[in-house]
Order: sequence, then structure tokens, then C-alpha cells
Amino acid sequence: MRNTKTFREAVAQTLAELARRGVTLAPSTVEDTIEKNVSAVAAQGGIQVHSAWRYFDAAALADRLARNVRDFEESSAAQGAGHAPMPPVGNAELALILAGVPDSLAQSGGDLYGVIVNVAVNAWMAGHIHGEDGCTGCDGSRGPAGHDWEARMRTITEVQPDIVTWFDRDRWTRAVNDTGYAVTPR
Repeated sequence: MRNTKTFREAVAQTLAELARRGVTLAPSTVEDTIEKNVSAVAAQGGIQVHSAWRYFDAAALADRLARNVRDFEESSAAQGAGHAPMPPVGNAELALILAGVPDSLAQSGGDLYGVIVNVAVNAWMAGHIHGEDGCTGCDGSRGPAGHDWEARMRTITEVQPDIVTWFDRDRWTRAVNDTGYAVTPR
């Protein structure tokens, strides 16, 4: 289905309709949604996929997607979700995570997915350590610092003394570029 002219046109029309509504979604999200919807129409109607396209309406799909995005944003704002507190500039643990990105990029051969997973796991662990000092499931798993967050920060600071470096966007970008890889828009 994705290799057809009809599909490509449907994606382009839907993205244009979303832009008119002031909503930006990744093309892959729109593609997945269209494929799922057209396949569902074909299955429910007992018709072939190429016949299901006559029921496709880019404007209606864009309306529904835009409404979903706005509903999500409103519910997230009401619940305080999606706005985690940022640690202060100079936070040793965040600096360590940022410093690991260029090394991870070089070691993985430019595998951005692997780098993101590494950062996500490290960030999750940092939040877990900071937010759940009393986690009984983690007893004995933290090394010498145990569940003492302040001790962990002292240990990390000793390992990574130049922590302010990693909060300078230009220096960090140069370090990533020095790996031979870069993230650039298409």
C-alpha cells in the first residue's frame, strides 16, 4: 500500500491539512495512521484496499488528528505530565549523560537509536535513583553510594570534573561532530 501513488498523495494531503490547522506531526505517524485506517475500512467493508481509498478524506483525518493532539496537550497540561523538572545547569548526573552521547555515537557506528536508548536508560536510572531512594527492589544494586543521591552526585562529579562543558551547546555539538557523525535535517 505504501508504495502507491494514492498513498503518497493521501499522506501529502493530510500533512497539508494538518499544517493549515497549525499541527505538526511526523510523516511516519501520518503514514501509519492512514495505512491502519484504510486497512480497517477494507477489512470492515469486506473490500479490497484499492476500493477502500474512495472513503478516505484527508481533511476529516486531519481534523481528527488535530483534535487528538490538542486533547492530549490539554490533558497533559492539566495533569502536569510531560513537563519534568529540569535539573540545574551543572548537575553532575545530567552532565555525565550528555557527555556519554558523543562516545556512544562513535562506539555504535552512528546508531542514533542505540544512543537514544542509552540516554533514556541513563536518564531513567537517574530519576529512579533521585526519586526512589527507598526502593527496596534496588537494595545492594547501587554500589558504594547505595541510595544516597548526594553521595552519587559526589561520585559522579569526581569522575566527570568538567561538568559545565557539557552544558555548552556549541562544545557538545563539536564533540558529536568529532565522532564523524552529525544529526542534520533533511
